[in-house]
Amino acid sequence: MKLTHIICLGTLLLGFSVTHAQNSVNNIKLDEVRRDAQREIIHVPDIDGYTTLKCDFHMHTIFSDGTVWPTIRLDEAWMEGLDAISITDHIEGSPYKTDVEGDDNSSWKVVESAGQNYNVILVRAGEITRSMPPGHFNALFIDDANKLDVRDYNEAMAEAQRQGAFVIWNHPGWQAQQPDTCKQFPIHKEWIQKGWIHGVEVANYDEWYPITADWCADQNLAAIGNSDIHGLTAHFYKMPDYRRFMTLVFAEDKNLESLKEAMFARRTVAWFSKHVVGPQKLLAQLFEKSIQVEALTQLNGKAVSKVEISNPTDFTFEFEPMAKGLPAFTLKPHSVYLMNLKTELEGLELPYKIANWFVRTQQPLNVKLVL
Repeated sequence: MKLTHIICLGTLLLGFSVTHAQNSVNNIKLDEVRRDAQREIIHVPDIDGYTTLKCDFHMHTIFSDGTVWPTIRLDEAWMEGLDAISITDHIEGSPYKTDVEGDDNSSWKVVESAGQNYNVILVRAGEITRSMPPGHFNALFIDDANKLDVRDYNEAMAEAQRQGAFVIWNHPGWQAQQPDTCKQFPIHKEWIQKGWIHGVEVANYDEWYPITADWCADQNLAAIGNSDIHGLTAHFYKMPDYRRFMTLVFAEDKNLESLKEAMFARRTVAWFSKHVVGPQKLLAQLFEKSIQVEALTQLNGKAVSKVEISNPTDFTFEFEPMAKGLPAFTLKPHSVYLMNLKTELEGLELPYKIANWFVRTQQPLNVKLVL
């Protein structure tokens, strides 16, 4: 037998022995049951001049009253398609303090080192947690959460300002703290006037507070939507039908500095369930970039003209007509609606309101479909 044949045979036998060892009666790997590390894509458009960042600025870990390690929050965020997150553990206390050592910066220290392996912006933050009034507040873009751990809540908020924080008023209509109504106390009005509160959660966890849309419009507050998740997001939200609550931030670029600039400029909208809440200008641009309208046929004798209205995004649009003869319809994510019209199409403008997109408490977004 030639030497080359011996080498080939030896290589074949070696390969057989390795494969046999890997799939022996002692150990057979079932790789098909393991989930690949794949990131879900959230389909929302950019608007002119800005990148749309998908963000969640309110979540907890084992370092306060959450039930997961900080790196789990990062895994979830990446796999669920988010661009930026804040871990906002309660500064004033943790029910697991006797079991988990650390301080108010511990969750940040854990996730910061792991964050280098993910394409997710990490915002350093903490939650100032008090009874009502004043309630709960997330301080974003801070340097040291330990310095916020002081007895006087005015001093805690003042320290957040000294650190350049973007402050969000959390769940203002949470019934555990405001069982009768969603309202502003004098301390809230004072802080808003002083510029100490920059945004408000119009939606939190599994509820929303419609009155806060007026607060945003009248008091220059950023509209924020957050999950306030304590357990696993996949265990709480009915995915994939519904995503976690989130904030869409329109930033010049995908980095921490651009994110911070956009939030202080109030370029945010809240997206939760099928609803979107935010300023008229931003919602109008987001709608314009989301919807495609195409006239298929023109009127010919008694024929009916047809119009295709397409939605390639993950948004839901509930169209309610503002003129006689127009149909009401719901345009679901990644769907197309075929409209029949008995009129000439060229230059036609169809007035609608989007009943589930709000610029104020009882004011939906008004739009025109231009043909």
